[in-house]
Amino acid sequence: MKRSIVVRGTSRRHAPIISSVLAILLLPFHVQAQTPPAHDMTQMQSMQPMAPMQKAVPTSAPGESGMKDMDGMKGMDGMKGMDGMKDMDGMKSMDGMKGMDGLKGMDGMKGMDGMKDMKDMKDMKDMKDMKDMKDMKGMDGMDGMKGMGSSAVMKPMQGGSPPPDARDPDAYADGLAPGPQSGMKAEDQQHYTQIMLNRFEAFNSNDSHGQVLEAQAWTGGDINKLWLKVDGERSAGKLGATRTEALWDHVIAPYWSLQTGVRHDFGDGPGRNWAVIGVQGLAPYWFDVQASAYVGPGGRTALRVDTDYDIFISKRVVLQPNVKVDAYGKSDPARGIGAGFSSVGAGLRLRYIASRKIEPYVGVVWDRKLSGTAQYARDAGASAQETRVVAGLRLWY
Repeated sequence: MKRSIVVRGTSRRHAPIISSVLAILLLPFHVQAQTPPAHDMTQMQSMQPMAPMQKAVPTSAPGESGMKDMDGMKGMDGMKGMDGMKDMDGMKSMDGMKGMDGLKGMDGMKGMDGMKDMKDMKDMKDMKDMKDMKDMKGMDGMDGMKGMGSSAVMKPMQGGSPPPDARDPDAYADGLAPGPQSGMKAEDQQHYTQIMLNRFEAFNSNDSHGQVLEAQAWTGGDINKLWLKVDGERSAGKLGATRTEALWDHVIAPYWSLQTGVRHDFGDGPGRNWAVIGVQGLAPYWFDVQASAYVGPGGRTALRVDTDYDIFISKRVVLQPNVKVDAYGKSDPARGIGAGFSSVGAGLRLRYIASRKIEPYVGVVWDRKLSGTAQYARDAGASAQETRVVAGLRLWY
C-alpha cells in the first residue's frame, strides 16, 4: 500500500520542489512490509526490504509539470544547509532506511537553514535537464551514509622501500668502517697512572722534629689496578717506623674498591711482613676511608683505619680533618708495639689549592700512644703523647 506524504505549512507553488527533494533522499532505500515505530530506527536493519519505492507524485499546481523525472540530478553538492525543512511530519514512516542508525531524528542535517519556506529555490523553475536521477553520482556527501556505525580503517603511514635519493645512514661516518679507534677505548680498556703525595710535610714538636711522607701510586684501568702505598717518617736524622704495601685493587661497587696484597714494615726495629685485605673508597657524606686487616707470621694480626674529610671554605681553601687508628692482636716488643689499640692520631690541615696539582698547607697534628705501646715508649724515655705543628705540600701527577 502506498503512503502519501503530506507537507504542511508550504504553498502549492513550492510543493513540487519539496516532493522532488524528498524523492532524492528516499530513492536509495527500500520500504518494508510493516512500518516500525518512528522512534526506534535501529531495529530497521533486520527487516526485509520491499520493492523500491515509487516516485512521489507531486501535488503540483498547473504549469509546474516540468519537475517530473528528476533522476538526472548529478552534482547537487551545492544544496547545503537544508535544515529549514520544518513540519516534515510526513517523513515518520521512512521504511527501509537500512544502515542509518546514526540519523536519529535527522539531527545531522544541520546545514539546511537556507531553505526556510523554500525562498532560495526561486531559480529552480527551469530544471528541465534534471532527468533520470537513478545514478545520483554527484551526491558525494551520501557515500558515507552506509554503515555509519563502523569506523574507517586507517592504512599504515610508513612502510615500503626508501626513495632512491634517501640519505645513507652511514654517510656521517665519512667512509670510516666500524672498529676500534685510537683514544676511544672504554670498559677498562684504557690504561692510567697516578702518583699522589697526600702528605709531604715537615713537623716540629717539643720532643722532636722531622719529616713525614704519606703517598700512594697506582697504575691500571678503571676496574683493576696495581696500587702502592707508603707511610713513614724520619725523626732526628733517623728513619722511624715505615710501612709499605703492594696491592691489587679491584672495583666492587661505585666508589669502592677491594684491595689485597702484601705489607712490609721496616725502620725502628726488625722488619715484618703481612698479608693484607681491605677496602678503600668514598663513604656517604664524602668521607674518604681506608680500612685494612693484616695477618703475619706467628699469629700476628693488625687492623688500621684512616679517614679524612674535605670541608671547602671556598673554591680554593679547604679544611681537612683526619683521624687514624691502629690496633694489634699481639705485642711486638722488638718494635715497641703492645697488644690492643696501639695508637690514635688526629690532625687538622688547612690547604690552599694553588693549582690542580699543587696544594700547600699548614696544620696541627695530635698523636697518642695507648696501652702497651705507651708503656714501651715511656720505657725508652719518650713521651706517650705528642702535638706537632706541620707544614707541607699535597702533590699529584
